[in-house]
Order: sequence, then C-alpha cells, then structure tokens
Amino acid sequence: MAAALTVARSALTLFLVCLLVFLVTAALPGDAAVIAAGQHATPERIAELRAVLGLDQPLWSRFGGWLWAAVRGDLGSSLVDGRPVAPLLWSRFTATLFIAVPVWVLALGVGTPLALLLGWRGGHAGSAILAVVAALPEVVLAGGLVVVFATWLRWLPAVSLIPVGGTAADRPVALVLPVLSLALPATAWIARLMRGPVADVVRRPFVSAALLRGVPVPVVAVRHVLPHLSAPLAQAAAVLAGGVLTATAVVEAVFAYPGMGQLLATAVGTRDTPVLQGLAALVAVVVLVCVLAADAVAAVLARRVGAR
Repeated sequence: MAAALTVARSALTLFLVCLLVFLVTAALPGDAAVIAAGQHATPERIAELRAVLGLDQPLWSRFGGWLWAAVRGDLGSSLVDGRPVAPLLWSRFTATLFIAVPVWVLALGVGTPLALLLGWRGGHAGSAILAVVAALPEVVLAGGLVVVFATWLRWLPAVSLIPVGGTAADRPVALVLPVLSLALPATAWIARLMRGPVADVVRRPFVSAALLRGVPVPVVAVRHVLPHLSAPLAQAAAVLAGGVLTATAVVEAVFAYPGMGQLLATAVGTRDTPVLQGLAALVAVVVLVCVLAADAVAAVLARRVGAR
C-alpha cells in the first residue's frame, strides 16, 4: 500500500511539473510560429505555420496529445527543426553528466570530511566562510574563475568548446572551470548541512567512550560517527543530485558548453514546447528517482544503525 501511494504521488508530481511548464511556455509572448515567421511576416503566413505545427489547437488538446504520446515513449519532434526530441535530450543529458557527476562526487567527497571537522571541533569562522561560498551565485563564481584562471594565469580555456562529433572526454580540460563553478558552492552546502548532525552524534556517549578507550579520532569518526550520518547524508546526496543537474544550466550558458542548459536556453528562445516539455519531464524523473532511492536507502541504514 505504501509503495503504491509513493508511486501515485510521484506520478502526480511529474504530471504537475509537465503541466506547469506547458502553461508557463504558453504564457510567454509569441510562439514557435511567430518566431519562425520573422518580424515582417503577414498574419496569413503566421496562421499557416501555426496550422502546420499544430499550434492552432486548444491548449488542453495540445497538452493532452503530448502527454498521451509521452506515456507511450514518444516525446514528439522539435518545432524548430523537426528532429525527434528523445535522441536530442539523451545526447545533451549525457553531455551534462560529464559536469554533474564530478561535481556531485567532489561535493560529497570533500563536503563530508569538512562537516566532520567543523562538527567535531566547531569554529564559527569556518562556518562563516562556508556560508559565503554556498551563497555565491554560480554565474558570479564562474566569471571570477574565468578572470583568474583563463585571463590572468591563462591555465584553462575560457569557454568549454567540444570537438565536433566528440564528447567532453576528448577535451577534459574544458570541464575544469564548469566543474569548479558548481563544486565549490555545492561542497560548502553539504558541509553546512551536515555540520549539525555531526555535532549531534559527536556529543553522544558512545563517542566519548571510544575516545576514553584511546581510539584515535579518525577511527572514531569513520567507525562510530559516519554510520549514524548515513541516513541524512543519503537524503542530502539525493537533493544535491537534483540541484546540481538544474544548476548546470547557468554554468553551461556561461561557458558555451553543449549540454542541457544550452538546449534549454535555445528552446525557451524559440518557444520549442516539445523540447521544453521533454527537458522538464527528464529532470523531474531524475530528481524523483534520486529522492525515492535516497528515502529507501536512508530507511534501511537507519534500521541497521538502530539495531547496533
């Protein structure tokens, strides 16, 4: 019963996300026909293009048709160039993963030890620094990194251009600045989020008992503290995955990286509704899967830790 309720809630969330994106896109001034026709097009030409693209149908009919096709695995075709949306999304999604996955790994791998250090020893100065870094907008941080590492030092490229027909793996240096632009605030966010749970676990009697027995602090941290952080850390990792995936849009635009963010900006500019709908559905599915998986993992880990 609980599993069925969870699936129903997830399906409703996905439906509402797709509906909201569709309504917001429809509320934007102009549509794909107006933009494709150009500034000097006649009303007759615009009406002709709308009929060809199916934009002359009522909103509910267009959304219902897209939803029914999407349920069957067909995300439609781009209103701009007629390309199928699904392969286009997949190619851009895999390109975005070249940025999102390293950011996610770095944020957890560095943010968790920082949280242990701050939660164990305290320190208001460290927390204040992390708060500043976490609050920095990605676009400001990206611009600063470009000025330092691309303009002044000339160590890294200012734009993340990928060879035609290749992938980011063919030019990994192009990923350094985009990854750093996202990893620094993400790491600070994880460290600040987990600092409180760490401080709570450190004050528990079994930690003091282990220290009194002469167990080294690093060993106590790994064997006694980390297991009790596994549940909140799993949930934080899920939220981080969704946040990083959506935050790549800003960084990709700054560095001209051909991922989902660049595709999103183009689709908004051309009012390419099928592409926008597909992007929204893809991101929503990824976030929902991460959250559901994190909840399941957290429940299992909490039972194991409680059984000790």
